[in-house]
Amino acid sequence: MTPFPSATVAAAEHPAADPGARRRVTLIGSTGSIGTQGLEVIAGAPDRFEVVALSGGSNTDLLARQAVATGAQVLGSATASRDDLAAALAAAASRAGVPTPEPMLFCGPSAAADVAAWEGADVVLNGITGSIGLAPTLAALRAGHLLALANKESLIVGGSLVKQAAAPGQLIPVDSEHSALAQALRSGTAGEVRRLVLTASGGPFRGRSRDELQRVTPAEALAHPTWTMGSVVTTNSASMVNKALEVIEAHLLFDVPLEAIDVVVHPQSVVHSMVEFTDGSTIAQASPPDMRLPIALGLGWPQRVPGAAPACDWTTAATWTFEPLDEIAFPAVRLAKEAARASATHMAVYNAANEEAVQAFHDGLIPFPGIVDTVRAVVEDYDPRAVLGDEELSVDSLAAAEQWARSTAQARWPSGQKGRI
Repeated sequence: MTPFPSATVAAAEHPAADPGARRRVTLIGSTGSIGTQGLEVIAGAPDRFEVVALSGGSNTDLLARQAVATGAQVLGSATASRDDLAAALAAAASRAGVPTPEPMLFCGPSAAADVAAWEGADVVLNGITGSIGLAPTLAALRAGHLLALANKESLIVGGSLVKQAAAPGQLIPVDSEHSALAQALRSGTAGEVRRLVLTASGGPFRGRSRDELQRVTPAEALAHPTWTMGSVVTTNSASMVNKALEVIEAHLLFDVPLEAIDVVVHPQSVVHSMVEFTDGSTIAQASPPDMRLPIALGLGWPQRVPGAAPACDWTTAATWTFEPLDEIAFPAVRLAKEAARASATHMAVYNAANEEAVQAFHDGLIPFPGIVDTVRAVVEDYDPRAVLGDEELSVDSLAAAEQWARSTAQARWPSGQKGRI
């Protein structure tokens, strides 16, 4: 059993990680939740970080405002044309009363990967949601950048492709749970680790039975009691699929066997995860729920960024509770472990089927438990040899497995979805 790091060894060992240097940062998914919080962290520590490149989604106006505010040298958009992006930059500069910047522009489906590969960065924060984050993850790693990874799907779907691309010290986890594990694992050696314990808030439906979950609405699924996240991640948190993906992510990051990774429900979301050692000691990382802390640690690893987020207030009474996961109502974690053991491409199928099922739930086509029911049915129907033949694991074979999963999932409900969330 190898502790954090294996592919992730302490970033100080990576040649790009000079702990005393001001790090040049590329943000992939800069207009999303992780990206905007990453910009807050960077703005609060100008002596530690500077933004050099940004890639955003459909919110072109926000992307342009970010570029003007940060002076980014490179800008990418998957949805806007070069003319539209240039016009948005001019408008944002005019409103700010500054000259129009002229960054290098990348547009189109490969924009995020192109920006991630740009040579002028030291560290890339990948905050995209979904398996579309795989291309920029691989691009950043192959370019030799440190990768602060918030896009768990790219590691889960890419699996050994991502691990093979990562040099020692190059891959740093940003999910709050995996950041917590990375910190706790500093307390012991590989042979001293007994198990990893990931905490889960339980989401908005904690304590509900499977029958009760049949009647919940999309609005209820998006009402997370602790975290503010995008719609897909928030729905995944409600179904425990997000926690299932995090279990697989921990398995891949830290080379800990799946049977030595457990989940416990902790509604307060203050203890972000724990490591149990062979002598009976458990080391936990605790802080108020605020993604700026793991983002800051991911950007600055192995050094901490002072003032990145508030600390626990020990002058105020508080109670932390822990409950076992109800695997009858929420079977996603057990299903993910089964899929991960089945083949190198089963988790790509799991993730793609879930993305389609989440959309179907929000379109009113299936009930809430139908999300994981769909994932189970698609995973059980998947035969890698029948779908992929003898094709070796590659980006193309993963894409083919995903496309099969999406088509198979969509065939389970009526056509005519109302639109992507």
